Amino acid sequence: MKNLLTNTLRAALGVALIGLSVPAAAQPRPEPVRLGLIEGLSGPFANAGEAVHRNLAWAAERVNARGGVKLPAGARPLEIVRLDSKGQTEEALSMLRSAIDQRIAFVAQGNSSATAAALIDAIDKHNERDPQRRVLFLNYAAVEPSLTNERCSFWHFRFDAHADMRLAALMDVLAEDRSVDSVYLIGQDYSFGQHVVRRSREMLAQRRPDLKIVGEELHPMGRIKDFLPYVAKIKASGAQAVVTGNWGNDLTLMIKAAREVGLQAKFYTFYGNALGVPAAIGEAGVGRVLAVAEWHPNAGGVASDHFYAAFRERFPRAADDYLHMRMQAMVEMLVAAIERAGATDPTQVARALEGARFDGAALGGVHQGVMRAADHQFIQPLYVSLMQKAGSGGVRFDNEGSGYGFATVRHLSAARTEQPHQCQMRRP
Repeated sequence: MKNLLTNTLRAALGVALIGLSVPAAAQPRPEPVRLGLIEGLSGPFANAGEAVHRNLAWAAERVNARGGVKLPAGARPLEIVRLDSKGQTEEALSMLRSAIDQRIAFVAQGNSSATAAALIDAIDKHNERDPQRRVLFLNYAAVEPSLTNERCSFWHFRFDAHADMRLAALMDVLAEDRSVDSVYLIGQDYSFGQHVVRRSREMLAQRRPDLKIVGEELHPMGRIKDFLPYVAKIKASGAQAVVTGNWGNDLTLMIKAAREVGLQAKFYTFYGNALGVPAAIGEAGVGRVLAVAEWHPNAGGVASDHFYAAFRERFPRAADDYLHMRMQAMVEMLVAAIERAGATDPTQVARALEGARFDGAALGGVHQGVMRAADHQFIQPLYVSLMQKAGSGGVRFDNEGSGYGFATVRHLSAARTEQPHQCQMRRP
């Protein structure tokens, strides 16, 4: 019995000494501030979802490299949590429920305005029903205008220019092109694609009533494998320009088909400068494919060049060349709002985001904008750019190793992109 007691005492003393010897560095890692990315990371638009994830992951890496999110109780790392919606709205709602169950207070989504609308509605209802587990929704790409107009929500912030802001810039350039007198409108058959076709028709009627709309087409989203029949109709119409809001593989496959049939029309696009489009059309796109965005690699300036070079160093594969300033600004503005609020409570963070200005300092002096408090629409500059061969005037960088890049043809300051809104914000 004596030996048993002695052995027990020695074991207890050993455990105590081990506990005393644990170094401070082995203390538990602070709980991360988590941002849930609800996006199609598999399925027909997985390439777009993965491209978004790279942007957010890189932004989080920069935040963590400077010490993390600074809060009164100490700095906490920022973590991006992948939540695969498979490109389906029902799956996105399921991922939202998963995020809530994991106590993730901030979620981000963008690829599909229909999905964004469903998420806004679900978050509004959840936040009212369960105020102890509220969620804030950050939108980086769902651009259907109603989301910050009649469907606006206190819990939703949009960091991309909405469709009418982007389209106004594109249509101004198209209206000034007197070599074009006929246009074909084509888009994906859901809320955003329908809106772009409808508003393109209206804007062109205002700016160029002499232009002929020689065709309108809506096609199933993410289900067309061969766009040759669609492009053949465009070619047969004699259209000199095509206006489309298509994105992801729906745009890439349409551009490939245009090259195959030798379509000579100009393409006025929202997203024609990424995800394989320049390589898909090649030389046929020079001087013909236009895109609109808040920034592009050849926007110019030392800060812009340096930031883009840093991204390419982090992601050197040509296929990973997809950098968007709005996504970088979104993460930086979220972190700044959390730090101003001194808490991760979504209500306090939302109030800190309202009216927040972004001066680009966190990105080395690139980009700027303001989050309009009235409707939670980020107001930022826009560029309309034209595809050219790399090395030609103003094209220092190509896209995705294609040998083709984009040069600015129109720059609009943030003040010039701003539009009125119809939001009647209900605040908690």
